Amino acid sequence: MVGGTWQSIASDRPWFVSVPKAAAAMVVLPVFLQAPWVRVHPFSATLFTAVLVTIGVVLNRSDDQQKADWGSLFVGFSGSWLAGCVFWGWLRAHPVLHLPVEAFALPLALAGFGTRWRLASAFYLSSLVGTAFTDLMMAITGVMRFWPEVVTASLDKAPQLLHEAGLHLLHPLPITALALAASAIVWLANTLSKHETAAFNSNETLSMSAAVLMTTLWVDGLFLLAAVVQPGLSGLIE
Repeated sequence: MVGGTWQSIASDRPWFVSVPKAAAAMVVLPVFLQAPWVRVHPFSATLFTAVLVTIGVVLNRSDDQQKADWGSLFVGFSGSWLAGCVFWGWLRAHPVLHLPVEAFALPLALAGFGTRWRLASAFYLSSLVGTAFTDLMMAITGVMRFWPEVVTASLDKAPQLLHEAGLHLLHPLPITALALAASAIVWLANTLSKHETAAFNSNETLSMSAAVLMTTLWVDGLFLLAAVVQPGLSGLIE
């Protein structure tokens, strides 16, 4: 009786949380889970991609549309997770490779828009756009030159190097560039939210993409704040 009651209550509620909120959480998750895991054991973190894909495929086969949407979201997240593991596990000292590695599944994502995996495609692509904005700003502001030194420095030197990189961004020209980039992201996110079409309304594809972009902006902002105030909390260094 209790089991039947619980199933009845659960079936009347949204499955976990909304897709946009779940997508936003998945943008933040790598900061707290993936980053420390990859530093300790990149191989096992990379293998975890298979778990994410399996969960996604199983959920996507559900007759419940919300569960199917979550499954698609997990598959999209697995692409970003795999790319992050490969880069931060073995290529982290080479920032020029960051975006190419993150974009490894771009052809699959573009092809997936016309299929049941459009949420997966949208999550992966919006994450990739956020990454592209971040890397472009790092290159334009000149802070990318600090990257190899920070991630390869000894434990006692890394915080100071990261702090210097953060301070470098507080000059007028870098601040102006960052403000323009942030404005562009906010405009793009708002545009996506306002143009949620009937074709995508059932699984909130555009609003989910907007949530991913806005969360990326918040994460980048908090990272900058941590780099200036308390580098050890940034997650980039051990």
